[in-house]
Amino acid sequence: MAAVSALSSQSLWAATAIPGPECASLAAGLRAEVAVIGAGYTGLSTALHLAEAGREVIVLEAVHVGERASGLNGGQVIAGIKDDPDALEEIFGAARGQQLVNTVARGPDFVFDLIRRYEIDCDATRAGWIQPATHESTLQRLEARVEQWRRRGAPVDMLSRTEVQRLTGSPRYCGGWIDRRGGTVQPLSYVRGLAAAVLSRGGRIFCRSPATKLTRSGTEWRIDTPGGSVTSPTVVLATDAYADRLVDAVRRTVVTVPSYQVATAPLPADLLRTILPERQSASDTWHLLRYFRVDRTGRLVMGSRGVFGDAPVAVQARHHYRAVRDIYPQLAGISYDYHWGGLVAITRDHLPRLQQVAPGLLAGFGYNGRGVAMATMMGSLLARWALGEPGAELGFPVTPVAPLPLHGFSQLGARVAVQYLRTLDGLARVREKFL
Repeated sequence: MAAVSALSSQSLWAATAIPGPECASLAAGLRAEVAVIGAGYTGLSTALHLAEAGREVIVLEAVHVGERASGLNGGQVIAGIKDDPDALEEIFGAARGQQLVNTVARGPDFVFDLIRRYEIDCDATRAGWIQPATHESTLQRLEARVEQWRRRGAPVDMLSRTEVQRLTGSPRYCGGWIDRRGGTVQPLSYVRGLAAAVLSRGGRIFCRSPATKLTRSGTEWRIDTPGGSVTSPTVVLATDAYADRLVDAVRRTVVTVPSYQVATAPLPADLLRTILPERQSASDTWHLLRYFRVDRTGRLVMGSRGVFGDAPVAVQARHHYRAVRDIYPQLAGISYDYHWGGLVAITRDHLPRLQQVAPGLLAGFGYNGRGVAMATMMGSLLARWALGEPGAELGFPVTPVAPLPLHGFSQLGARVAVQYLRTLDGLARVREKFL
C-alpha cells in the first residue's frame, strides 16, 4: 500500500517554487490603457507584451499569482493543440489553417525564449516530449501525426518499443513518438517569473482583487473590485477554467473538469538513472491520458483526470497510485509526498478560443490541458490585438462567442463522459491481461 505523507494537501510546486513578487490589493480608483483580469499565463503574457510596447497596463488577480491553474498544472511545454496539422487545415482552410499550425508550433520556442530573456528561474528543461502508445492500434495514428509534423519541418520521430522503454523506463508501452520541441518548467516558478517580468517593465499587478462587476460607459470599461476600480478602453479577460459570472457568456463556453496529480518521494539514484533518464516528459494515449515527468528534486509526478466534487485524498489519488504501479512496477511501495488538483477548461471542439466578447473586451481561453505553451502564446496574440493589429492578421482564428447549449447540464455530462472513458480504459486493461 502506498504511503501518504503529512504534506499530502500541498502541491509539489508550492513547496519548491521561487518566491513570488509582493502584490498589494487594489485600494483606489485607477486608469490604464489596458486592464487584464487574471494573473495566469494568459494574463501575464498579455500584460508583459503590452508593457514591452510601452502601454500602461494593470492586472487584477482574485487570489495570488499562480494560485490556480497556472501554478497547479504539470508543467509540460508541448507544441501544437489537440488536432493534427492536416485536420486544422481542413477545418480552417489551407491558408488560415497553415497560419494556425505555424502559431501553435511556435509555442515552446516562445516560452523558452521568454524564460531566457527574463532569466526566469523555473527549472526549464528542453529535452522533448514523448507520447507513448498504450496499444498497437494507436501506432498508425501516431505515425500519421509524425509524418504531418515532419512534412512541416518539426524535429519529431517515431520510437520503437525498445526506444520508448529506454527513454521512459517503463515496459508498459508498445512504441510512440517524440517531439523535441517540447520540455518542462516548474509551473509556479514560471508564472511567478512572468509576474516579475511584468513589474520590471512597469506593469502593475493587484492580487486579492477579484473583479466583481464589469460595466461599459461610452468607450470606457469599468472594473469594480472590493477595494477599488479600474477604468480602461480595453479589457482582456484571461480567467480560463476559473471564469465566473462576470462575463457569463465566456463561462458558458467551456466545461471545467478536474485534473489531479501526485508526486512521489525522491526516487533512489538507481531508479533515477532509468526512469525518464533524459528528462523528457510524457503523456500517453489512454482515453483518460496519464501525464508524467521527473522534477528537479527527483520525484516522479503523475497526473490524470481527477474526481468531481470534494473527495478525500485517498479517493482522489487511488487512480494515480494505480497508474504509477501500471507504468512503473518497479516503484511498488513507493511513498507519496504531495497530492493536489486544479481545473482544466475544455471546449466542445478542443480548440482554444480567441474572441471579442464586446467592443474593447477581448478574451483568450480553452487550452484543453495544453496551457503552458498555448496560454503564453495566446497572451502575445491578445496583446497584439489590443495594440490595434487586425484580428485577421494574428495567425489564430477569431471566433464568435458561442455558449454551449444547456450549459447547466454540461458538468453532469462531463462527469458521465469521464466515467465512461475511465471504464473503457479499465476494460482495455482487463482484456490485456487475458491476451
